[in-house]
Amino acid sequence: MAHMKSTSSRMRMARYPNAQSVRRLSQEDDTRKRDYDGFLCSLLLPDAARRSSLALRAFNVELAQIKDSVSQKTIGLMRMQFWKSAVEDIYRDDPPAQPISAELWRAVRKHTITKRWMLRIINEREKDIEDRAYRNLQELEAYGENTQSSLLYLLLETLGVRNVHADHAASHIGKAQGILTCLRATPYNSSRRKVYLPMDICMLHGASQEDFIRNSREQNIRDVVYDIASQAHVHLQHARSFSMNVPRAAMPAFLQTVVLEDYLQRVRKADFDVFHPGLQKRNPMLPFHLYLRSWKKTY
Repeated sequence: MAHMKSTSSRMRMARYPNAQSVRRLSQEDDTRKRDYDGFLCSLLLPDAARRSSLALRAFNVELAQIKDSVSQKTIGLMRMQFWKSAVEDIYRDDPPAQPISAELWRAVRKHTITKRWMLRIINEREKDIEDRAYRNLQELEAYGENTQSSLLYLLLETLGVRNVHADHAASHIGKAQGILTCLRATPYNSSRRKVYLPMDICMLHGASQEDFIRNSREQNIRDVVYDIASQAHVHLQHARSFSMNVPRAAMPAFLQTVVLEDYLQRVRKADFDVFHPGLQKRNPMLPFHLYLRSWKKTY
């Protein structure tokens, strides 16, 4: 029976190859729009891992946008449940007829990637639907670990890397990315009268949610941004402390560090004014810096 189901799945995926290619290109285009930095990083992965990496990033993007795209929490929870079931079906070799699921199924079959990491991303995104500020920096770090670090563990598996030192580096890079993603999104969230920055750091500097909502550029707001950005920098430094023991094959998975460094440098130049207009623009040199780092095979 299992063999028949597997054969049936393959036939269903291959029935309309042209339509499947069109859907995949559309999916990649959506990933490029919603996660431009991650899309660029995926393009620089080895051929054998690139398509699977794009599938995983599309999966992550799909989950990330649920929170902002639903009008009711219940609808968001239903969509998360769909993805939990989809992942289980993918590992039963019977993926739903949905483009991202089809690409994930292909990635799982090709690289034997771990189901636990995908489910951990879903579970954390599901908790995030509660739509509240992080109580402290540790809570934000846990969010980064469960989402961004889990994605990096999956990317390492597509590269054939299973190494404890690479995992330690991925854990710190993911935490740094989770922190900086929250920081980078502050102007957008504030425009919607939402503030997610850690409450303990805001309270430490006497910064209220209303201060962020009205785009305050006072020193106490800059101090909040400085503290949060500094913790992301610490995680990047910790990640690099493992670099001598991380296999070279893992380096492409860590190209995101270029993006994180770029934001840290720019927010420093803006004197930690998170609302500075220059921080809302893409760095046109970023693709070149990513390519250079991929050529050097360092992070």
